[in-house]
Amino acid sequence: MSQIELINIKKNYLGTEIVKGIDVTINEGEFAVIVGPSGCGKSTLLRMIAGLEDISSGELKIGGKTMNHVSPDQREIAMVFQSYALYPHMTVAENIGFALALKKVDKAEIQQRVLEAAKMLELEHLLDRKPAALSGGQRQRVAIGRAIVKRPKVILFDEPLSNLDAKLRVQMRTELMRLHREFGSTIVYVTHDQVEAMTMAQKIIVLHNGHVAQMGKPMDLYREPDNTFVAQFIGVPKMNLLRGALNKGQFVLQSGQTLPVCPTLLSSAIDRDGLQFGVRPEHLKLSAAQPEQSAWTVDMVERLGVESFIHLHNAAREVLVARMEGDCNWICDDQLAISVDPAQCYLFNAEGVRLCAKTAAGATGLCA
Repeated sequence: MSQIELINIKKNYLGTEIVKGIDVTINEGEFAVIVGPSGCGKSTLLRMIAGLEDISSGELKIGGKTMNHVSPDQREIAMVFQSYALYPHMTVAENIGFALALKKVDKAEIQQRVLEAAKMLELEHLLDRKPAALSGGQRQRVAIGRAIVKRPKVILFDEPLSNLDAKLRVQMRTELMRLHREFGSTIVYVTHDQVEAMTMAQKIIVLHNGHVAQMGKPMDLYREPDNTFVAQFIGVPKMNLLRGALNKGQFVLQSGQTLPVCPTLLSSAIDRDGLQFGVRPEHLKLSAAQPEQSAWTVDMVERLGVESFIHLHNAAREVLVARMEGDCNWICDDQLAISVDPAQCYLFNAEGVRLCAKTAAGATGLCA
């Protein structure tokens, strides 16, 4: 069993609470990604799971056993760091098998396990080389091989792809997902890159200021964010948020322009002022503004081939980003009108909590 349970986990540094009571269950064999901005507590949380940081309060269970005071080497965990930390004087084979040699595992078994790991990671032809003769991606695969050769129940990754270029990151993401399918270990992966989280995870845990902002499947977080932090952290480009108020079934911006609101959301807004209107860039439709329409001015067009991002502002300097498939004909200073499908839009209250349609008498209409 390799289920991980974090029960009201907290971490204090010199009287400052860094991790503020986290409750998370990562199921056996699951690929879970902890994502969040710098300083949110994600690496600290990973190190507590590994036993490299003491837990100030709360309970950590792995496979149903409390691990708070169990030493790292007794937790059946392997960890891969951002730094490869390979021994430069050792060959690839020696680096991969080093942990087994320390445990005085039989040499024949070490050789067998090293060959198995090398085959999985396509390193068989590199076993006699030293780290200086390897590329960045090959070094990272050696670090992963050193972890999996121990056949751990849990593998922890602390931003392992940050030092790689964009092409290698995509390749390594594919290899890690393949490795997970073949090896079956429970994986906890820390990153600040939400693209990595969206493409790799079976479960995403979004951290913000030491709290879990939201947890769930990648597309559930994308389609149903509980709050403005998750709404803007998950998704590229991020969700557009505009401040304003409700009036006669419309959302009125600071510029006086109006946007339609889904009728099922109107009853969930207890307050009519201080709200935020959210819409994803791909749900904005653009057209040339007519003389009677309130216009948005094009600031910039990012043409990426398969898609284009159009940046706009209005008279009140409120900004939007729209996404279009392929290329577009819009250029800077064009005057455009926007339209949106109300069913694709969101409302958030002044505290950033998403408002949902009331489904039962007495429901608060808050999603968080």
